[in-house]
Amino acid sequence: MTTPELPARTHLGRPRKIIDGLEKLVGRAPYVADQWLPGLLHARPVLSPYPHARIRGIDRTAALGVPGVHSVLLGADLNVKPMHSRPSLLLAGDTVVFAGQPVALILADTEAQAADAAALLDVDYEVLDAVEDAEAALSDGTLVWPQGVPKADGGMAGLHGGEAGAQAAREPSNVDEDRTFGRGDVDAALAGAAFTAGGSFRVSGVHQGYLEPHAVAAQPGARPGEVTVYTSTQGQYVVRSEVAGALGLRERDVHVVPLTVGGGFGAKYGIMDALVAAAALHAGQPVRLVLTRSEDMLTTMPAPAIDVTLRLGADADGTLTAVDADVRIENGAFRFGHGGIIATMLGGLYRCENVRVRTRELLLNRAPVGAYRAPGVPQALFALESAVDDLTRQLGADPLDWRLRHAVQAGDPMGTGRPWPDIGLRDCLEAARAHPLWQGRHDLPAHEGVGLAVGGWPGAFSPAGAVCRVDTDGTVRLHVGSVDISGVHSSMVLIAAETLGVDPDQVEIVQGTTDSGPYAPNSGGSQVTISLSGAVLDASTQVRDQLLELAARHFEAHRDDLELAGGQALVRGIPDRAIPIGKLAAQAQRAPGGPGPVVAEGRAALKAGAPGFIAHLVHVRVDPDTGTVTLRRSVAAQDVGFALNPLLVEGQIQGGSAQALGLGLLEGLDYAGGTLANPNFLEYAFPTSTDVPPLEALLVQRPSEHGPFGARIVGEPPITAGAAALANAVREAAGVRVTELPVTSEVVWRLRQEQARD
Repeated sequence: MTTPELPARTHLGRPRKIIDGLEKLVGRAPYVADQWLPGLLHARPVLSPYPHARIRGIDRTAALGVPGVHSVLLGADLNVKPMHSRPSLLLAGDTVVFAGQPVALILADTEAQAADAAALLDVDYEVLDAVEDAEAALSDGTLVWPQGVPKADGGMAGLHGGEAGAQAAREPSNVDEDRTFGRGDVDAALAGAAFTAGGSFRVSGVHQGYLEPHAVAAQPGARPGEVTVYTSTQGQYVVRSEVAGALGLRERDVHVVPLTVGGGFGAKYGIMDALVAAAALHAGQPVRLVLTRSEDMLTTMPAPAIDVTLRLGADADGTLTAVDADVRIENGAFRFGHGGIIATMLGGLYRCENVRVRTRELLLNRAPVGAYRAPGVPQALFALESAVDDLTRQLGADPLDWRLRHAVQAGDPMGTGRPWPDIGLRDCLEAARAHPLWQGRHDLPAHEGVGLAVGGWPGAFSPAGAVCRVDTDGTVRLHVGSVDISGVHSSMVLIAAETLGVDPDQVEIVQGTTDSGPYAPNSGGSQVTISLSGAVLDASTQVRDQLLELAARHFEAHRDDLELAGGQALVRGIPDRAIPIGKLAAQAQRAPGGPGPVVAEGRAALKAGAPGFIAHLVHVRVDPDTGTVTLRRSVAAQDVGFALNPLLVEGQIQGGSAQALGLGLLEGLDYAGGTLANPNFLEYAFPTSTDVPPLEALLVQRPSEHGPFGARIVGEPPITAGAAALANAVREAAGVRVTELPVTSEVVWRLRQEQARD
């Protein structure tokens, strides 16, 4: 998009603190758990302990006998439409298809009473055969959906820029999708290759690890079927659509009020909202549900476990000639759609004429999976970048130089065949090459190593609107419909301040609801900044023009002789001739037949995205006796185009780097007999402050022709390459290739023992 010419930048591109940091720090931010409504009932779900079972009967007597319990709701009480996804699933009917599926919902005066009643509910299950792993799914011996997969209205992968494949009409199978993306002749290229590398790689399923569990409150409205939903969500318009669709309501009767989000990372798109809304309408009273940590990990939508079998081929001079990958994605009980985005990156990171990526999306009797920051890409790139590292070792080539030689540029094809726009992958590699950690990698002590990997994300983009107005006291108010989960509103404030010549503290964000906010995209796929900033810029530019026209009349001067600065309109070169913008707004509102309020609605709709790429360096030490991996340092060089607020951009990169290292070294969902065995933060390991090494973010700024001010996407790329870089660092330090994540000390120790025997 074209960015209007503005005066020399005084706010954009400079670090500035987050606008809601203080209220979060002192506990004043409004979370769902703080929401109190007259007559509020507390909800507690009863979850199935079995991955697959028939419900033969439910005895509510004991649960209803607990003091304070108002009702025990079953599927027959609430379900009105067939389920097709996790958000559309209210309560089980006569069968459960995953351990953690809600079977009943208790409504009581207090959370303790609801929990007591839930423990007393007597459910008679007949346990059935379950599809517990990928091999069982591929055999089709037992089917998750014998009558066919419930048809979804759309793939939730699209919320993060992924692709959901077509739903083919075929015999029922646990292979929900089987697609192949490719170009050239892979078999011939591999047959003629002078060098090959690859193997089978596996990444465990992981949880998004947000601090605030899923939480939602709902209040019945005045009209039958009308409901207001207060929720912790990344996309209020998605919630409205999901609730209306699941309950058979008109969207106009579903009012969504987004509250502060205590972490999302792709997971919070209305999983429990329809259930709570249905309960509130049934009870005729407000209902609130805040999941416990264990409930959250059992019944929500984690990232899938993914297996990649990969083979690379190169000719005698080291040129990459073939990429051949077979990917199996364990989706759980419902379809999702990771395949397209995985293929995009697996077959589109390096120049290669012969590419084949087969993706199979598998159904299992497990909790349905969802998005987690760059869904599917960290797992896929662990396989690809490990194989690249091994290939360059065979070639005797410098791993960074080889990547530079093959790195895709504008016009090169993605794995799905579409061309890349202008991208900065090479710039990131050059920044990594110049860093002292890479320069000094050969001077480290024994048993230490530095690993390199690259990654990226194509990025989503959506139309957006924003309203800007100037009040009579000079306050600039921005009305937006986006949900701020990463500080994006703090950057929008800077755009308005820069455009209107005011201090950022003079700009306030008004968070709209689905009734009052201008349309904005979901806070996922790294799309909000590049999508919304154009609308904010458009609205504030229109307001700037209005203020200059008003000032021209006030001073009887030509508008080209005027400027906005310091919250005032001034005549250039004559400091005494100035008027506050609030006073101009007051004059405009009071003048009979005058121009009226200073307000404008901006719109933006990008024609293309602004992909972001990253080069990640990880420094580790491996204990030669125990195999324990200790993180020493992490450096991420990411192309951000133009950092609207460098402080927040660096924070995004550091946060994503920490998550990448957690995925690589610590995290993994442990399913035993189809049931999650570690549904809590005591047994599910993720990085804490004592585990995370110093995290350095290098901002590479290659402006995008599409992003406002040249900005690129930021949120997704930081997680994509860190785990692969960690694995390559372990290879450098310990001399063994790990093919499963997380990297455990036992696995490293065993690999070293095998190496010693050989």
